[in-house]
Amino acid sequence: MQTIRGRLTAWYATALFLTVTVFGVVAYVAGRGAAFEELDRRIEATADLASGILVESYRAGNVVVREDPEGKPVLVVDLAATLEAVPDYLVILHRSGRVLFLSPAARALALPQVEELRKLGVREGGSPRGTIHLSPDGPTLHYVVRPVAGADPQLGAALAAGDTGPTQQALQRLSATLILLILAGILAAVLIGEWIARHALEPVDRIITEVREITDGRSLHRRLAEPMVKDEVGRLAATLNGMLARLERSFTALRRFTADASHELKTPLTVLRAGVERMITSPKATPESLPVLEETLAEINRMTELVDALLTLARADEGQADLHRESVDLRAIVEEARETGDLLAEPAGVAIEMATPADPIMLDVDPSRMRQLILNLVENAVKYTPHGGTVRVQLEASDGRVQLSVADTGIGIAPGDLPHVFDRFWRADTARTRTGQRAGTGLGLAICKWIAEAHGGSIDVQSRPGRGTVFTVSLPFRPVP
Repeated sequence: MQTIRGRLTAWYATALFLTVTVFGVVAYVAGRGAAFEELDRRIEATADLASGILVESYRAGNVVVREDPEGKPVLVVDLAATLEAVPDYLVILHRSGRVLFLSPAARALALPQVEELRKLGVREGGSPRGTIHLSPDGPTLHYVVRPVAGADPQLGAALAAGDTGPTQQALQRLSATLILLILAGILAAVLIGEWIARHALEPVDRIITEVREITDGRSLHRRLAEPMVKDEVGRLAATLNGMLARLERSFTALRRFTADASHELKTPLTVLRAGVERMITSPKATPESLPVLEETLAEINRMTELVDALLTLARADEGQADLHRESVDLRAIVEEARETGDLLAEPAGVAIEMATPADPIMLDVDPSRMRQLILNLVENAVKYTPHGGTVRVQLEASDGRVQLSVADTGIGIAPGDLPHVFDRFWRADTARTRTGQRAGTGLGLAICKWIAEAHGGSIDVQSRPGRGTVFTVSLPFRPVP
C-alpha cells in the first residue's frame, strides 16, 4: 500500500475481518455445544421417562414382562403402546440381554444395527453414554444406558439414542450463514474503511494540494487554511505555515541581497572595464601587458554578464522584471538572432540552418527578452557542437501554439544532468565542451526558462549523449488577421 488511505482501509478491514471471524468461530462452537447438549438432554429424558414408566407400572402391581406365543419374554402390550410415542431410538432389554421392546425408529434399523445397540446395553463395565456410528450406512447416534432398578427383576436396562444428523445439518446451515456474514462483513469493512479513511484524510489531501501549488520562491506568501479544531491536522497546518513564513523571509532576504549586490557591482565593473579598455588602446601599453589586459577585460565582461543575469533573475523573483510587450513578427527576431549566431558559429566551424514559415507569426512579446532567449539557446548550441557540426533553428505554428526549436549535433547531455539544465548556476562538465573554452555563468538557461514562462509558454529539452540536443520553446499563439 503506497498511501495512508489504503493502509488505513486495509487495517480496518483486517481488524473487522478478524473480529467477525472470531465471533463466527465462537458462535459456531457455542452453537455446536448447545445443540449436542440439547440432544443429550433429550435422550437422557427419554431414558429416564422409559425407566420411570416401567418402575411405576411395576409398583402399581401391573405385569411388566410377559411371554409371547413362542415363549420369548416381551413387554406387555399396554406399556409397549405407551412407549410407542417415543420419537427417538429406545431399546428395553431383558436381564438376559434379549430385546423386550424397540421404538418405531429402532425397528426401522437393520438387524445388525439393532444388534449393535443391544450389545451397548448389556456390555459389562461399558460407558453409560457415548457416540456410535451404526455400520455400514447407518446413522451416527448419541446414546445413554439406564439400568431399570426397582422394577420387575426380569428387566435389564433402557437404552435411549438420538440421531446427530439433524443437528449436523443445523450446524452446517449455521456455518454457511456465518461465512456469508463474514464475507458481507469484509465487504462492508472495506467500503466503510475506505469512506472513513477518505473523509479522515480529506484535510490532509487539501494540505498536499495547496503545498504542491507552492512551487517556487514567488509563491511562498501563500498560507494553508487552518481548521478551527486544533487536532493533528490543525497542528500540521500551523507547523507548515510557520515553515513557509520562515522560508519566505529567507528567500526575500536572499533575493534582496542578490539584487542589491548585483546593482552595486554594476558601477565598479563599468569603471574597471572602461579603465582596462583605455589601457589597451593607450600608446603607452607595452606588448607584454596586452595579453594580461585582454584577459582581465574578458573576465570583467564575464563578471558583467553574471551580474546582469543575477539582477534579471532577482527582479523576476521579486516580480519587478516587467515585460514591454508589443506585436511583432517573431520571424524577424529569429532572423536577427541568426545574424548574431553566424558571428559566433563561423570561428567554431559550425553551420547554422534556419527554417521559418512563409506567413508572418505575429505575437505580443517583449522583443528584447525574446531575442535574448533565442541568442542564449543558439550560443549554448554552438558552444557544445564540435567543428563541422550543425545548429538548426526552426520556427513553426500549429494547433494554437508557436514552436521554436534549436537543435544541434553536439555531444548531448547525460540523462542524469537533464533534470538540472534549467537550474541556476548548473553547468556541464568543462571537459565536455567543444574546445575547453570558458564555461558560461550557468544562468543562461534559467533566464530562458523565466522568459518563456513569463510569456505564458514553456521550454523543454531532449537529448542523448553523442546524438545532440533539442531545446523547444512553446508559446501560445492566436493568429492576427
